[in-house]
Amino acid sequence: MLKGIDPLLTPELLMHLSAMGHGEWVAVVDANFTADFLSQGKPVVRLPGHSLERVSRAVLSVIPLAEDVQQPVAYMRTCHQADSYRSAAQQAVVAALEQEGLPAERIQAVERFAFYDKIKHASLLVQSGESTPYGNAMFCKGVILN
Repeated sequence: MLKGIDPLLTPELLMHLSAMGHGEWVAVVDANFTADFLSQGKPVVRLPGHSLERVSRAVLSVIPLAEDVQQPVAYMRTCHQADSYRSAAQQAVVAALEQEGLPAERIQAVERFAFYDKIKHASLLVQSGESTPYGNAMFCKGVILN
């Protein structure tokens, strides 16, 4: 056990997050996501039973978002809905980020199949227990300054 570390962050997950460099992406995906297939051999860490928001908060508690990337946060846009529509899971993540001071324009809604292409470039996939369809988000790691 480590002091000050979110207990949801397993040793395996901490190892992979620590190994990521700035500009690399971590994807937090829902329980229905085909993580093994789309990971293309990259690490997949599973945190069943936890929501997209909860896992995203834990991940973001130890990595900063990239400042040099225009939109360091992306989520899968829901199909068959208006472009501005967000599921409850997506709303929770966006609200948490905005509460931390991230402007809405730094968060990108990505069409489903474009999201699948984008996720192929992620360094790590974290599969949550989120059961809401389209409960997927990606975060670009920034530089850690002392």
